[in-house]
Amino acid sequence: MANIKEYSEIPERLCGGHRLCGGCGASVAVRQVMMGAGKDTEVVAGCATGCLEVSTTALPYSSWNCSFIHNAFENVAATISGVESAVKGLKRAGKLARDKQVKFVAFAGDGGTYDIGFQSLSGALERGHDFVFVCYDNGAYMNTGIQRSGATPHYAWATTSETGKAIPGKLQQRKDLTSIVAAHRIPYAAQASIGDWKDLVSKAEKAFAVEGPAFLNVLAPCPRGWRYDGSQTIAISKLAFQTKFWPLFEIDHGKWSMKEVREAKVQPVEEFLEAQGRYKHLFKPTKRQDLIDQIQQEVDAYYDYIKKMCDTFGE
Repeated sequence: MANIKEYSEIPERLCGGHRLCGGCGASVAVRQVMMGAGKDTEVVAGCATGCLEVSTTALPYSSWNCSFIHNAFENVAATISGVESAVKGLKRAGKLARDKQVKFVAFAGDGGTYDIGFQSLSGALERGHDFVFVCYDNGAYMNTGIQRSGATPHYAWATTSETGKAIPGKLQQRKDLTSIVAAHRIPYAAQASIGDWKDLVSKAEKAFAVEGPAFLNVLAPCPRGWRYDGSQTIAISKLAFQTKFWPLFEIDHGKWSMKEVREAKVQPVEEFLEAQGRYKHLFKPTKRQDLIDQIQQEVDAYYDYIKKMCDTFGE
């Protein structure tokens, strides 16, 4: 890993002036991931329809300082794998220098990754295309009105999992997408967070460096959908790790490893829940301790599962 001064010399591939909300985790995720591509590498980025795309490419402007392709909600993995194949074909035909370094990266929210885009992603991983797929996970379909997705956590509010006397938010647990992707036996997959930039950039460097498909599932909180002040985005991200809600781990050529939470810094998941308005129904008008305890049990069980899968640990 380079030092922070060297990272500061890497040109911004996502420039300022876009229209994403203040405190949006997606833009932070993109900037940190793009650092992992290095200074002199040409990058081709694909982006599924979503908050990131509509807010950074309002015609006639674009915030992308690299080759950029927008496609439909569900097929960014297919699009970027097609571009990767085309570049290989141009090199074989002698129309592009064989030693020309081009990296390919696809960005999609959790709706375009966990749900509607999963078939495209799974197919591209199985075919073995050389690209990095990044899910900026904000836990719902934010661009179209905060509808629940496969990434929406248990008992969280969303506009299609309302809260009331009968239903206390989303009734299902979120998918463990990173483990599902790892089951494709690709060279590299990891779960990261914008709350730990060193960890995320390091994982992005590994993802860009491997030959074949790589996957990054990045926690990217949404102030609008999670109902908190935008100035708290990084703090919320760190709290997700400290409460074990979002474990940081990687699968590098089949070897699992994780960054453990120091016991002295472990917080109850209640701290993470209470910081977000999407869980306010668990605290007011009556505190639902039974549901909070259930979430804690689920968080602990998932963390223990990941820990058992790992061979090495760090802090």
